[in-house]
Amino acid sequence: MITKTIASIYKTNLGVRKSEKVLVFTDRIASSELPTGNELCRRERLRDIALLAAEIGKAFTKKIFYLEYSATGSHGAEPPEALWEAAFGEKTTGELKKYGLFKPLLNKKIGDAGIKRAETIILKHKRSAVNAVIALSNYSTSHTRFRDFLTRVCGCRYASMPIFDASMLEGSMNADWKRLSKMTRDIAKIVNTAEYIEIKTPDGTHITMSKKGRKALADDGMLSKPGSFGNLPAGEVFLAPVEGSANGRLVLNWAPTRELASPITVVVKDGIAREVMGDEPYADYLRAKLDEREENRNIAELGIGTNDRAKRPDNILESEKILGTIHIAFGDNSSFGGKVKTPFHQDFVFFRPTVTLTEKDGSKTYLLKNGVLMPD
Repeated sequence: MITKTIASIYKTNLGVRKSEKVLVFTDRIASSELPTGNELCRRERLRDIALLAAEIGKAFTKKIFYLEYSATGSHGAEPPEALWEAAFGEKTTGELKKYGLFKPLLNKKIGDAGIKRAETIILKHKRSAVNAVIALSNYSTSHTRFRDFLTRVCGCRYASMPIFDASMLEGSMNADWKRLSKMTRDIAKIVNTAEYIEIKTPDGTHITMSKKGRKALADDGMLSKPGSFGNLPAGEVFLAPVEGSANGRLVLNWAPTRELASPITVVVKDGIAREVMGDEPYADYLRAKLDEREENRNIAELGIGTNDRAKRPDNILESEKILGTIHIAFGDNSSFGGKVKTPFHQDFVFFRPTVTLTEKDGSKTYLLKNGVLMPD
C-alpha cells in the first residue's frame, strides 16, 4: 500500500507527465537539534520516505531531482541556496545574488520593490524551473518566498509534506480525493460569505477576527493545475485574518507533535500574541520563538479541517486536517494573502470548536458546533 500511495502522489495529486522535471527534497537533522525516541525515528524514517518517493518517481518521469540539506530549525524559514539552485536553476540564483536580492530573500528582509525585481528575474528564467515539487522536509517550506515564487511565478505544482509520518501513507493519504475536494471547496465558499469569525472551544479558547477583504482558500489535495500548492495529506480551508483584528485567548492543549502535560494560554490583543501563560516546558520554547521577532507574534492563519480520514492529534500536518477541528497559526502569512513576512509559521490545533460566521449584513450562522459541521 505504501508504494501505491506514493505513486498516487505523482499520478493523482500532481498529475506528473513524462516530460516534466520533478524535485523531491528533504532535510537532515541539524547538528543543533537533539531529537530522541519516537521523534528521532520519525525524522530518520522521513529521509527513507523521500528516497523512496524519488525512486518511485522514475516510473512517471526521467527527470527526477533529489536533494537533502541541513534542517533550518524553523517552519517558514527560507531553504538554503542549494535548494534554490535545484528548483530555479543556477542562472536564476546567480542573477538574484548579482543584484543583491538573494540574501535579503533568505532573511525575509526584502521590500516590495525587491520582490518585484526578483520576480522579473525568475520569470525571465522560468523554463529552467522544475514543474513539480514533493517537499518532504521536516520543517515546512509552505510559507516561504521559495515556494511562492515557484508556484505563483513559475507555475510549478507543489506538494508540501512537513513533519510527515509513514503512518499517513496508510491513513489520511488514502482520502477519497474527489469527495474531499468538493466538500473543501463548498466550505470555502461558505466561509467567504463572512466578514467576521468567532471561535469558542469547551476548554476556554475564545477568539474573534476579521476576514474582511481576505479570501478563504481550499487545500484539497488536487495539485494538477499550474501553480497549484497544498499540503499532503490535504483537507483544509484556510485564510489570513486581517492583521490587528484578532482578539481573545487561545488555550493550547497540543504542541505540534505531542499532547501538552498542562494547558498553555496565549492572550491575543489587536492581532498579536501578547502573553504566553503556563508552566509546561513547551511554553518556554514558544515564548522564545515569539520573542525572536515581533512579526512572529502575528495571528497569521485560521484553518478548518475537512479530511475525514485524518485522525492523529499528535502531528500537526495531519491533526490540522481532521474534520471538525480548526487551527490557528502565528507568524508569516505573506504567501497566502497576508502582509507579515517572517521566518516563522507555527500552527496549533483546537478540538470541538464552535465557529460562528458573521456576514456583511450582520446575520450570523454556525459553521461548526462543538466540532460538528452544520449540515447547511
